[in-house]
Amino acid sequence: MNPRIKLSPPGRHLRRFAFLAVLCTAPVALAPSLTVAQNLPSLGDTERAELSPAMERKLGEQIMRDIRRDRDYLDDEPVLEYLNAFGNGLVATRPEARGEAGYDYTFFAVRDGMLNAFALPGGFIGVHSALILAAQNESELASVLAHEVGHVAQRHIARMLGQQRQDALIPLASAVLAALAARGSPDASAALLMGGQGIALQRQLNFSRDAEREADRIGLQILRDAGFDTSGMISFFGRVQSASRNYTDVPVYLRSHPLTTERIADIQARTRDQRYRQRRDSLDFHLVRARVRVLQDISMQGLRDATVAFDNQLQQKTPLQTASALYGKAVVALRQGAPARAQALYQEAMAAVQSLPGQGQSTLLTQLAIDIRLAAGQHAEALKEADAARQKFPTARGIARQYADALVAAGRAEDAVRYLRDQVQLYREEPKLYEQLARVYAVQGKQALQHLALAEAYALSGSVPAAVDQLGIARRSSDASFYDQAVIDAREREFKARWMEEMKEGQQRY
Repeated sequence: MNPRIKLSPPGRHLRRFAFLAVLCTAPVALAPSLTVAQNLPSLGDTERAELSPAMERKLGEQIMRDIRRDRDYLDDEPVLEYLNAFGNGLVATRPEARGEAGYDYTFFAVRDGMLNAFALPGGFIGVHSALILAAQNESELASVLAHEVGHVAQRHIARMLGQQRQDALIPLASAVLAALAARGSPDASAALLMGGQGIALQRQLNFSRDAEREADRIGLQILRDAGFDTSGMISFFGRVQSASRNYTDVPVYLRSHPLTTERIADIQARTRDQRYRQRRDSLDFHLVRARVRVLQDISMQGLRDATVAFDNQLQQKTPLQTASALYGKAVVALRQGAPARAQALYQEAMAAVQSLPGQGQSTLLTQLAIDIRLAAGQHAEALKEADAARQKFPTARGIARQYADALVAAGRAEDAVRYLRDQVQLYREEPKLYEQLARVYAVQGKQALQHLALAEAYALSGSVPAAVDQLGIARRSSDASFYDQAVIDAREREFKARWMEEMKEGQQRY
């Protein structure tokens, strides 16, 4: 297995985080291991109290706003829905994993060619595209996500920040600079780490090993309770350990930290008496891997490389591999602007799926079918399929937005407005709904409402100044009614107050 996946270029998302964001995610840039929470001291409640659960969640949300704006964030509805359904299914088997704060977990993916996953404060867990492709079955993917859930459940990042506030010997600025320098100059990164952390480095390494073992133990419990094969953790971590020897662009210390033979031996000892569990992978697991293979590099060359990989996969001639490879080729064809070819490949994929025993309905296949109809200009068919899909999958957010798109494409913009206004009342924290509502208002020529909707989208995304700017544009629109002006004034006061509060918090933090 080639541990590096061709991307262009990997890891850009790390460079744009704010100071604390880089601090909390620095090990993603620096280490080829399976978690961002590497320099995590295993401390007691005194240190944990340094960062309250509410502040931990707020910090995670702030970091996520930066991540979502980055071009390497995989903002793809089918991928996000699969990861969140899969990850939260793991958490549901052990509700105590939500911790004292009762976190709602959010799982997401980023384009990156290094095998990695990472936990952020407050229940946000990211996984690299290369890791999704490297997982050979769902038990292996579950082992990684369960491990990261363990970091969140134990509040390891809160412990880290608590320790760093107490220990003046660990200069945080050096860790941040090392994270930023790692991609461009490994030697510079090593020098910054050695010069900035000194003796405290070994102390943090010891804490890191304790945190990793703690996350492993919780991860194994989650795997067992969720019915996955616990040996998936051993096989995957062992393969990553072998693959990490090929990473030559990071310091030696970070290459060997913290995925050690001692840690793997500890996992083996804990699973020795557990019976092997044969667990059939879901169809969506293989489909989402095919989709990620396409989306990790959407350049022309990247799409050609994905097609070659799918052609090779078809040589295995098994129904599951055939269905996922044909699905992947259909996604490629759609990306290349060939909906007719995509439709033919989709039909072949569906024929292969029919031969699979015990496979239920797939939202990934359903969403692809609707996308193909829309791209082909088959608006009536797209609307019919989207309407049926939203009845069948009422919680699928991507299908809900596809239905609104199909309404607009079919010339029913007013129906789309009514539907989206209902949706934003039900899902108040989804900026994408407001963005979509703004696009429909633009189709209708309703400028004031368009910019009001954009203001809400920007505010939910954390761009409060941009939201205020949109309110100003809405106020100056010629079609702004008296009621619109009142709404604009009220929202402007709220947004400005929020911005002042965020500025005040930022000054206090730094």
